[in-house]
Amino acid sequence: MNSEIRQLEPKGLWNKFADLNAVPRASKKEEEVIAFMVAFGNDLELETIVDEVGNVIIRKPGTPGMEDRKPIVMQSHLDMVHQKNSSTTFDFATQGIEMYIDGDWVKANGTTLGADNGLGVATIMAILESTEIAHPSLEALFTIDEETGMTGAMGLKSGLLNGEILLNLDTEEDDEIGVGCAGGVDITAFRAYNEEETPETKIGYTINVKGLQGGHSGMDIHKGFGNANKIMNRLMFDGFENFGLRISEINGGSLRNAIPRESFALVAIDAVHQDAFEFEMQALSQIIKTELKTMEPQLAILISKTDTPESIMDLGVQEGLTRALYSAWNGVYRMSADIPDLVETSNNIARVIVKSGEINIKCLTRSSVDSSKNDLANTLRATFELTGCEVEFSGEYPGWTPKMDASILKVMADLYEELHGEKAHVAACHAGLECGILGQHYPDMEMISFGPNIKGAHSPDERAQISSVKKYWKFVLEILKRIPKK
Repeated sequence: MNSEIRQLEPKGLWNKFADLNAVPRASKKEEEVIAFMVAFGNDLELETIVDEVGNVIIRKPGTPGMEDRKPIVMQSHLDMVHQKNSSTTFDFATQGIEMYIDGDWVKANGTTLGADNGLGVATIMAILESTEIAHPSLEALFTIDEETGMTGAMGLKSGLLNGEILLNLDTEEDDEIGVGCAGGVDITAFRAYNEEETPETKIGYTINVKGLQGGHSGMDIHKGFGNANKIMNRLMFDGFENFGLRISEINGGSLRNAIPRESFALVAIDAVHQDAFEFEMQALSQIIKTELKTMEPQLAILISKTDTPESIMDLGVQEGLTRALYSAWNGVYRMSADIPDLVETSNNIARVIVKSGEINIKCLTRSSVDSSKNDLANTLRATFELTGCEVEFSGEYPGWTPKMDASILKVMADLYEELHGEKAHVAACHAGLECGILGQHYPDMEMISFGPNIKGAHSPDERAQISSVKKYWKFVLEILKRIPKK
C-alpha cells in the first residue's frame, strides 16, 4: 500500500514520510527514530548532533545567494500518537504504518497515520536532502516526546540554536498561520479501595462503549464529540441508582491528549433485576445515541451477560467515584473574550482505570490564560479530593503569546494572499505547541506555525489531504526564498 504513497507529489516529501512511517516512534520510546534521523543527517554529510535529552539537530548552510538572509530553524516533533481501533491487530513497536489513498486523502489501516507531526518532519528532511531548493542557513530541530509531555522542548538548552526565525510545522489547517497556543497541565487523581467478594445472588455483565470519533483533545474539544468515559459513567450511575449495579472493573480511554473513543466495564447486579436492568440499559443507551446522533453516528453501546466477577468495589468508594466523574468538568470551560471563536480553557477526562483495588483518573487541562488554567485545575482537584482521591499536577507547560509585529508574520501573510487571492487565517490555537516552551529558551526568536490539512489527529481516523500537501509545499518553498535579510 505504501508504494502508492511514494508516487504522490511532491515526491520528495511523500517519500520521506513513507520512510519515516516505517520506523516505530511512540512518545518516550523514540530510540529507533532518533537513530534513523542521525543516520539520515550523517548520510548527507551534514553536521548532526543529539542533545542530552534526545532532540536531533541537523545543520545545513544556506544556498548560494542566500547568505545575507536571517538564519532559520525548521522544527517538528519525531513522536506520534499510537492509537488503533479495538478490532485492528497491529503492533506499533514492530510494524510500520500501513497507508492507503482514499480519493484526496492519505489514511492508515485502522491506526493513527502519523501525519501529526510526520508530515512536518518529512518536509524538513526533503529540504535537507535537496540540492535545488533555495534556503537560508538552516537548523533542523527534531524534538522528542511532544505528545506526552513536551520533554524534548523543555530540555533544549539555551544557546544551542543560532536561528533568528523558527518555522514550526505542526498546524493542521492549510489556511492558518499560527501565532499562539494554549498551555496545559496534566491532572491525575488516584486512590486505593477495598474489594469485596461478589455475593452469590449477583450476575455479571460487560458494558462496551465504542465507535466514537475521538480526536485531538485541544483542536477538537469544542466540536461536541462524545467522551467514552463520561458516557460510561452515566451508565454506571444510572445502573446503581436503579438496580444497585456494582463495579468490578473499568478501562476507559487511552492517551491524555486524545478524546476517549472507547470504554469497557465489568459489573454485577442482583439476578432478580436481570430483565429490568437490560431493558433500562438499552433504553438509556438509545437516549444517549439519539443525543449524539449528529456528531457520533457510529456510537455503539453493547451490554452482554458474562461470568460473575469474583470481586466488586467497596460501595462507598464506588458512590464517590461515580459522583465525582459526573461532576468533573469535561469539554470547553471558557471561550476567549479577546479572540473570536478561540477556546480559552478546557478539560479532557482522558483515562479512567478501576481495577484490583486501584483507581486512576487522568485529565489534561488546557488554557491560553494561566489563571484560568489554574482555576479549572483546582476545580477538578477539589472534585476528586472530595471523594478521597489524591490529586497530582504534572507536565505543566506554558502557552505561546502572539507577537503580531513579527517580521516573518508579515512575510507569510502577504505571501499567502499573493498565492491564493485571499487572506490567511492568522490565529492562536487551543492545542499545545512547542513554541511556548522554545520561546522561553529563545525569547528573541520570531516563531510561526503552519502546516497542511490534517483531520482526525490522535485517532485512527487521522487523514492528510493530498491536494493540501501540494499547496503547503509550494508555500514552504516560497517562504524560504523570502526570509528577511539580516
